Amino acid sequence: MNFFTYVVQEQEQILSLLIEHINLTLISVLLAIVIGVPLGILISHFKSLNKSVMGIANTVQAVPSMALLGFLIPFLGIGLLPSVFMVVLYSLLPIIKNTYTSIEGINPQMIEAAEGMGLTKFQILYKIQIPMALPVIMAGIRISAVTAVGLMTIAAFVGAGGLGFLVFSGIRTANTNQILAGAIPACLLALFIDWTAAAVEKVVVPKGISNSDNDRKRVTVFQKIIIGLTLLLSTFIIGKSLMAKFNHKREKVVTVASKDYTEQIILNSLLADLIESKTDIKVNRKFALGGTQVIFGALNSGEVDVYMEYTGTMFADMLKHNPVSRDIKSSEVYSTSKREIEEKYDVIVGKEMRANNTYRLAVRRETAEKYKLKNISDLKSVAPNLIISSTFEFTNRHDGLPGLLNAYPGLRFKDSLSIDGALRYQAIANGESDIIDAFATDGLIKTYDLVVLEDDKEFFLPYHAAPLMRKDLVERYPELISITDSLIELLSDDVMRELNNQVDTYKKDPQEVAHQFLIEKGLISK
Repeated sequence: MNFFTYVVQEQEQILSLLIEHINLTLISVLLAIVIGVPLGILISHFKSLNKSVMGIANTVQAVPSMALLGFLIPFLGIGLLPSVFMVVLYSLLPIIKNTYTSIEGINPQMIEAAEGMGLTKFQILYKIQIPMALPVIMAGIRISAVTAVGLMTIAAFVGAGGLGFLVFSGIRTANTNQILAGAIPACLLALFIDWTAAAVEKVVVPKGISNSDNDRKRVTVFQKIIIGLTLLLSTFIIGKSLMAKFNHKREKVVTVASKDYTEQIILNSLLADLIESKTDIKVNRKFALGGTQVIFGALNSGEVDVYMEYTGTMFADMLKHNPVSRDIKSSEVYSTSKREIEEKYDVIVGKEMRANNTYRLAVRRETAEKYKLKNISDLKSVAPNLIISSTFEFTNRHDGLPGLLNAYPGLRFKDSLSIDGALRYQAIANGESDIIDAFATDGLIKTYDLVVLEDDKEFFLPYHAAPLMRKDLVERYPELISITDSLIELLSDDVMRELNNQVDTYKKDPQEVAHQFLIEKGLISK
């Protein structure tokens, strides 16, 4: 499938995400202007605040955006609020600095002349300083606006939507068309916003202030129409967003979320479709959020009502049991996790699915045949010659690579590379690595013809999917507690691997794959 075919097929989703991106960007830039310009004016009149304000603004710029967003999640939750807050913080520096610099650069003799004419400080500010400073202030606003478009792609990481959803999804599944479908509209949007801001600058800057002949060309009728339409569209988008939030509060709506990889989106799409088909409840989908801490935190705060989680994740990540030196059998992980989760949190754990998406190590078929590899213990003698490329999470988890090396004494690899998503499959296929961590139900195992090594010491925890629901949700809608029972036996390892493969290899939409599966099994009607 070429890029243009993909755009035509997914035009509704791309347009919807573009509108979300515009909405988020506009809110962020407007807030940055409302905060940044007054701050710039303030520090130009109170010099003692200059170093503090500029120092804080500069420090924020030095913090990686993903790290800042992760820091904000525990305090602000997920969705629009942390995304807008982050982008506002990053947008402030150009606006504050340009406002301060432009006001400071005004000729002192002009201010003295104004004072001699009897103008008050406030009159000097809005009649002389702000008009004189507007070209430089607008330059700062233009920089912030364009930067905000790029930064807002990260909003998808916390379920705020926007074009970043396509970019992150494309990276996860190595889908170039999907990456371009998110990146190109974002670039065009940045150019359009810069062009619009330039036209607005011509409108707001008084005639005779700018030194540029090009800038002094007055606004054309076409530009005025575009500015007017942009303002109307912006008002409509923001108003529609606010109305949607208001209507959600009045309707029977359940928020279903997922983590940011293929199987999670498929599982939670199955859950969402079953809810809408079997009940009169509407579903608000927040798919492809971050990792466990993000989504479980959102569940506890009430921003998410239900999602599919894994038993091993509950046991090790949420309940903090030592996955390496556990004193219970693998068959008891679900019952222990269910009991302790329900005791500790206001959460109900549903029944676990049959499929076990546990960790596995996988190698190329020729590597397995060359070294006669069948299980992980067979790697010991050849591991010093092999490179492992594993996800960031697996590299750092106690029940990941560090624990694996301890559980299999003498197992040491030549080198370890951290690569997320489908890219690690490409790395092993290209010969850049020899071993990867894989999930037992990964569709790409079949695509790349990899051999899965048996965990002969049963080091890895079982990872059966089970729904986590807020207790107050089950009290309101008790029918939801058994909503996934029809999937328990249907979702075997092979079935789950095939569903994942349709997305990762054939680039189908995970929500559509889930929907078609339910239709084929007779669980929902067309």
